[in-house]
Amino acid sequence: MKLALCTDVLANLSFGEMLDRVKSYGIYGVEMTAGGWSPCPHVPTDELLASAEKLAAFRHELERRDMEIVALNCSGNPLAPGELGERHSNSSYKTIELAARLGVKKIVMMSGLPGGGPEDKIPNWIASTVSWPDYMPGVLAYQWEEVAIPWWKKFVQHARRHGIEKIAIEAFPSQLVYNASTLLKLRSAVDEMIGINLDPSHLIAMGADPIAAARKLEGAVFHVHGKDARIERGLADIDGLMETQPVTETKSRTWNYVAVGCGKDLLWWKEFFSVLRMTGYNDYVALEMEDLTMSVEAGLQTSIEALNASISR
Repeated sequence: MKLALCTDVLANLSFGEMLDRVKSYGIYGVEMTAGGWSPCPHVPTDELLASAEKLAAFRHELERRDMEIVALNCSGNPLAPGELGERHSNSSYKTIELAARLGVKKIVMMSGLPGGGPEDKIPNWIASTVSWPDYMPGVLAYQWEEVAIPWWKKFVQHARRHGIEKIAIEAFPSQLVYNASTLLKLRSAVDEMIGINLDPSHLIAMGADPIAAARKLEGAVFHVHGKDARIERGLADIDGLMETQPVTETKSRTWNYVAVGCGKDLLWWKEFFSVLRMTGYNDYVALEMEDLTMSVEAGLQTSIEALNASISR
């Protein structure tokens, strides 16, 4: 395995400055956002698709630093009702087209989440029992069968026509795919081009065990994020893990995203990567730093040190 960096954390730097900073950490792989929710600080997708000269200059900046794009990310909600879904769907299709021109074979994204029915104007995440109230099963049937599966079948065809080999879906709360079983459900219904971006932090925050999930997902792990979460003692014991406070309220939240090694210890991380390796994953681990309890630089240095000490090389 090799270490890469999700570059949005360095959004304050220009493209060239960001690449130089990444290289200074001894990292030569980048995951960059090209669509979805992100402002895409380093990838002007429309400009690069419209201009062969700008695309060539963009590639040159990477090549002269021996830097590799390990994946393009377009995480958003392409299944949302209305304008948001249309916008994110459009940016997902464009990300595929840009990846093809850059020779990138892997896309990282989220599954999306539809409304609860054809008249809904906002997405509706069903996160409790579906046996009662009795309207719940109908909501899930609509979301999966009428919206998600048809959209994804069409999207996979577009990706295949453009030479994409892997679509790594990040399991995330408030998305239709939020755990191992829902990922496997979509993969089974659509195509084996779909796999998971296994981000341990989201599974930890929902009370799941990422190591057990890695075993269940053998053969379907296409990408891995190096990102940690901490269940806050004394708070989660009282209120559980269904946290609705903003991520900036770190002191009172029941869990927080933290630098790698500040949630789970290094023994846990070594086991995590060992299990990933024994089940067949031997690709990039992209550090995603979202710890708001320390500076960006401290969080990056802490996480890089922990990941370098634990990934299975």
